[in-house]
Amino acid sequence: MHTDTESCVRAVRAKDARFDGVFFTAVLTTGIYCRPSCPVVPPKPRNMRFYPSAAACQQAGFRACKRCRPDTTPGSPQWNHRADLVARAMRLVADGVVDREGVTGLAARLGYSTRQVERQLQAELGAGPLALARAQRAQTARILIETTELPMADIAFAAGFASIRTFNDTVREVYALAPGELRTRAARAAGRTEPGTPGVLSLRLPFRAPLNPDNLFGHLAATAVPGVEEWRDGAYRRTLRLPHGPGVVALTPGPEHIGCRLSLSDQRDLTVAISRCRRLLDLDADPVAVDEQLRTDELLAPLVDKAPGRRVPRTVDEPEFAVRAVLGQQVSTAAARTHAARLVLAHGEPVDDPEGGLTHLFPSPEALAALDPETLALPRSRRTTLTRLVRELADGTLKLGVDSDWDAARARLAELPGFGPWTVEVIAMRALGDPDAFLPTDLGIRRAAQGLGLPHTPAAFTARAAAWRPWRAYAVQYLWATDDHPINSLPA
Repeated sequence: MHTDTESCVRAVRAKDARFDGVFFTAVLTTGIYCRPSCPVVPPKPRNMRFYPSAAACQQAGFRACKRCRPDTTPGSPQWNHRADLVARAMRLVADGVVDREGVTGLAARLGYSTRQVERQLQAELGAGPLALARAQRAQTARILIETTELPMADIAFAAGFASIRTFNDTVREVYALAPGELRTRAARAAGRTEPGTPGVLSLRLPFRAPLNPDNLFGHLAATAVPGVEEWRDGAYRRTLRLPHGPGVVALTPGPEHIGCRLSLSDQRDLTVAISRCRRLLDLDADPVAVDEQLRTDELLAPLVDKAPGRRVPRTVDEPEFAVRAVLGQQVSTAAARTHAARLVLAHGEPVDDPEGGLTHLFPSPEALAALDPETLALPRSRRTTLTRLVRELADGTLKLGVDSDWDAARARLAELPGFGPWTVEVIAMRALGDPDAFLPTDLGIRRAAQGLGLPHTPAAFTARAAAWRPWRAYAVQYLWATDDHPINSLPA
């Protein structure tokens, strides 16, 4: 969109928050860049330049606005509904791959040459992978500076900087303030006089309004695996398997943001933890675009108008969700939780949770690959399905992650024994993040379709749902919401 100057100018003049994160406005006369909804008086159009990413703005020599903090906007919704090279690369950058494995590692995961990846990102985002990772490091550093009492040297390395000097120079260049000045300014603005809980980070996750939390948090709470997930004091809490160690997160729905309370064993995992939590809650979605498309169906429109802004509940761990999808085949939600809890107790890694009742990480594919199938209280065919799945996940034959090619992953899953269309599509929807995944054979969806007067045979239903593309996964959420199942409401 950043190349459509007229549309960008209109969005800036209207202070339209829907475009925050979609493009950024750089102001030639001040040398700063802003989000479209910045509350200051808009500059003259001739002084505006538009960029597709914060990294491109920084690379062009602009610094972040202190008023609207454009580096804290939701991510571009483009990466939600695309599975091409650039979208997959952006998801990997957000997951910290460049910091951990370098540009070479990023390219290897994508199956392209380093030069091709850099060229594609530069062409579409105005910045290469190193610049994108640098912008992300700067944002991580800012969060740690403003929300913790960590020494600046520890923050520098936790944020991924190679040296304290590079950390200091980058923070000054991006924010026009020294790290110490950023901390003082944040403490003064928050009226903070006492340090926070040691080892715990409290921050806000922005989203594009509207956001309906009922099915989002209701689904996560209703299907929570004991020991790994829980609903406590108005927050969804769960353990996280992160690159440098375990973590625990508490996510609290709010009218303007999601409260995020993170306890990490290693602060270097902050960027990855935030990225995975945002993905879990589908916070980078564009609900206005989704709902406008779904409203074009006169039978679906009343559901959208009744409770707009539904998100697709996703996952923080793609292999974990695939295992849970198999455990949930043809059984109730309660039975699926019971089966998963048994695996957790037998094969999960213990964690400490002083603030709640979480006890384990969900077992990794490597741990599950070694289990004796005879110990599983499952039908023999389901045991075969589960053991084959975890074996292929463990040896890398099957790869499920933010960098997955959705069509290729679907095809590989469909080849596994016991994987029918429902299992493949629910993994595509909630683990891979395909916004167009569809479940025409799901019992709840078919019941909802019949009640609304939609076709309820899979073939006819799929044909009718073609008008909802590319947002059929969101239509599924609206259809599920017609039932009184616990997944559709926030716990008391």
